[in-house]
Amino acid sequence: MALRILFVGGTGQISYPCIKRAIAEGHDVSVYNRGKRITDLPAGVTSITGELAAPEYADLAKANYDVVCQFIAFTPDQVARDIEVFAGHCGQYIFISSASVYEKPARHYVITEETPAINPYWPYSQNKIACEELLKNSENLSWTIVRPSHTVRTGLPIMMGDSDIMARRMLDGEPTIVAGDGHTPWTLTRSVDFAVPFVGLFGKPRALNDIFHITSDRAHIWDDIQKAIARLLGVEAKIVHVPTDTLIRYNQDWVGPLLGDKSWTAIFDNSKVKSVAGDFTCAEDLEEILAEPIMHLKQRLAANHPPKGDLDALVDRICREQAALG
Repeated sequence: MALRILFVGGTGQISYPCIKRAIAEGHDVSVYNRGKRITDLPAGVTSITGELAAPEYADLAKANYDVVCQFIAFTPDQVARDIEVFAGHCGQYIFISSASVYEKPARHYVITEETPAINPYWPYSQNKIACEELLKNSENLSWTIVRPSHTVRTGLPIMMGDSDIMARRMLDGEPTIVAGDGHTPWTLTRSVDFAVPFVGLFGKPRALNDIFHITSDRAHIWDDIQKAIARLLGVEAKIVHVPTDTLIRYNQDWVGPLLGDKSWTAIFDNSKVKSVAGDFTCAEDLEEILAEPIMHLKQRLAANHPPKGDLDALVDRICREQAALG
């Protein structure tokens, strides 16, 4: 059945393939965003230009969409406003949260939706948790919370820092850093694979007032991920392993991405979302997973080769001092 769908945000890492999937499934899709990349939207999409904080945002409620997909709300005040705007004015409100909300460290190595949402390390995740709590306590709004894990389309998966700079370092034969011993299992999901079950949740009564994560069923260790990136770039990875506790002493900004996310094992049970959205499969081969991010990287590097800067100096210092320890 064709539904009237509103995407708040629509040209991002995850949202763009979801829009394409929704169009392919025959839904009537509108996108509300700043309109800076309107030419990138698929044919058939209705574009509505505006800011999230603008007064006219409230006018979206008048359309009474069947599904509202909120991709660009990151703080409780943004979700509180959405509750005010859309309560009683949409059939299903889908909030994009994050799998980084899950307890760190998890009490079981396989993460399910029953794993507690507790992240003491990362304000980003703490804000997502607060947004989820607002939705759970809301009235007259049928919500669905979706938690993506590390989902790739245009950006390369690294543990911290700027991925384009890290890729440039690989191309220049310089070392890059992996936190820990490089053997922590980590799940990567292509955005195009995520889109299939995401759209499959649209309009499903069993999806209302419930939480789902959507990820691949396969994890890869961080060393293999970095070696695959280097291989696709035609070079050899020169990986330096540094303890997480050491890394965050060099840069406190890495506490969230590392202790709050990527230094922990991330293996997910997707049986819950499959029971509602239908079965789905994700690419498991690293070269297939990384093909699109590598393509986008090469396009960016051709247009703008990142110069050496402060991040390079810090990475060089860490690698040098770690090597001095033998």
